[in-house]
Amino acid sequence: MSVHEQQEQRPDDGRPADVLIVGAGASGGVAALELAGRGFRVVCLEQGDWNIPDDFTGNKPEWELTKLKQWNPAPNVRQGAADYPVDTSETPIEPLMFNGVGGSTIMFSGHWVRAMPSDFKVRTLDGVADDWPFTYADLAPFYDEVTAHIGASGLEGDPAYPDPHTFPNPPLPLGKYGLAAAKGMDKLGWHWWPAPNAIASKNFRNRPACQRFGACESGCPTGAKASTDLTHWRDAIDKGARLITGARVRRLTVDAQGLVTGAEYVDRDGVVRHQAAGVTVLAANGVGTPRLLLNSTSSLFPNGLANSSGLVGKRLMVHPYASVYGTYEEEMETWLGPAGQALQSLHFYESDPSRGFIRGAKWNLMPTGGPLRNTLWEPGQDWRTAFGPAFHDRLQNTFGHTSEWGITTEDLPEEHNEVVLDPTLTDADGIPAPRIRYTISENTQRMIDFNVARAVEAHQAAGAIHVDPIPVVRESGWHLLGTARMGDDPSTSVVDQWGRAHDVPNLFVIDGSVFVTSTGMNPTATIMAVALRAMRHLADHRSDQQFAG
Repeated sequence: MSVHEQQEQRPDDGRPADVLIVGAGASGGVAALELAGRGFRVVCLEQGDWNIPDDFTGNKPEWELTKLKQWNPAPNVRQGAADYPVDTSETPIEPLMFNGVGGSTIMFSGHWVRAMPSDFKVRTLDGVADDWPFTYADLAPFYDEVTAHIGASGLEGDPAYPDPHTFPNPPLPLGKYGLAAAKGMDKLGWHWWPAPNAIASKNFRNRPACQRFGACESGCPTGAKASTDLTHWRDAIDKGARLITGARVRRLTVDAQGLVTGAEYVDRDGVVRHQAAGVTVLAANGVGTPRLLLNSTSSLFPNGLANSSGLVGKRLMVHPYASVYGTYEEEMETWLGPAGQALQSLHFYESDPSRGFIRGAKWNLMPTGGPLRNTLWEPGQDWRTAFGPAFHDRLQNTFGHTSEWGITTEDLPEEHNEVVLDPTLTDADGIPAPRIRYTISENTQRMIDFNVARAVEAHQAAGAIHVDPIPVVRESGWHLLGTARMGDDPSTSVVDQWGRAHDVPNLFVIDGSVFVTSTGMNPTATIMAVALRAMRHLADHRSDQQFAG
């Protein structure tokens, strides 16, 4: 019997859940497995559905065409039944996310990197933003546990970190393009390391080894990538968790004491239902979570649930991303996967005031995919360089010959960067949609300019015959952070260090919304470690927890 059949046949006896989770992505999967394993009655509402590896097209001829629409990472482009629209008219960065079991881990590249110790004490070290309410050392055991659980691939001993953390699988191949880039970095004397990825380099538990399709960003067709539908949800269901798909939550409900009593949702037949719960956990990402809190108004919470600080939706951070492409005369096999990262560099990660900005950026070396990607053009470029007489020349000179240094720049929290409710736009069920207001700060722009110039040098040192920098990639908003930030002071934060809302003692937020600073790292490992730490604390202190009903 499949996990889908098990789920459909498990009866709903109408009892309230001990814990209701909203969202079945990275943090929701962690929460469900931890809490169900500790004996809690867990129910999760997910507006998307299950996908199986055969649903993905990375091993099929139509792969690159379906990535333009059906498997496009932008919900505004994809427009699937589970998606909701986002007004992006006031942001240069398009938000990327996926609704379904596994959430955005279905479509992420799989970069599996920890934040650095400095990321947790930015105020202390650099005099900007705020320190997190815990340290790298506090989170390290949870990084270790999640890394072992998902079967990440990597090499122990990266000298950029203070601890030689280990990986259950060896690193994925560097490939020809990785070796060339490494030689260039060595010439410059710059740090690089075989990159860690949430992708199995050899058979691991129920997942096969990566077959190098290079289609990670549109769903892994073999199941080698550690999306939480594979790493967490099946086990959580085996332990008793109930997962309801096709459930679009429109608001959280509260009682007269201000406790959350559960969630109202619209099922796939358009029927409005209510799931009661003693504790509610939001795991709906840095746009979906503030959207839900702001939609959950009542006489007790007229400005949105858990929003006495006024910070729900504020301080959005998205990691403006730059791509620097280098084209090489030699065939580099950059059509081979994984589309995670072959190398990473943290040489320009820590603050250096002489560079003219605070904080830094993480670099990742990536392949460039199939032939269609190599004949498309970016907004602002002359299309005639890709079509007409130039088509065959461009394809022959770039396909397999071009690699990308991607630059993830740290984004400091600013209150004017925000998620708000759009006054007119709604989703298919009439629920107000989010609007993003975001501008790239002067500090971040200087960081981008500096790192792009260095990445050009890195390609040139590696022997590139042509370098093409794209300083800001619009379709790059995977990292949606900071819109329900954690902290010790209820006047300047939404939740405490365990994710518990200051205003609502039985409401938790455990996704990227709680980030105090964005760090310069891909955030999935940190999101999952923070979620595990929070949910284990909830389970360990169950006798002290206040429950509705």
